[in-house]
Amino acid sequence: MPKVILQISYEVHPEKREEYLVLAAEMRSHFAGERGKNYAMYEVKGKKNSFVEEFVCASQEEYEALEDNMTESSEALVGRLEGVVREGSTRYTTLIGLD
Repeated sequence: MPKVILQISYEVHPEKREEYLVLAAEMRSHFAGERGKNYAMYEVKGKKNSFVEEFVCASQEEYEALEDNMTESSEALVGRLEGVVREGSTRYTTLIGLD
């Protein structure tokens, strides 16, 4: 079964950067800690305020369950994220491993 990687990239409003960094720490704690997901966040080198979230799923089934298994806490964090991200900047990339 090949791994599936979901990358979500976006730009944060410069004036909301500090708010985002606090939120990012909460998101890492929630998704990687409480939810046990293989989850990481990155800032794009050379592009201040451009970030990428990455979920690494062990299978297609785990990937497909990401959205279905959102908790109220998960949805609240995503809702807060929408308030700091520049509209129209979000991009989704799904990578499927080759076995």
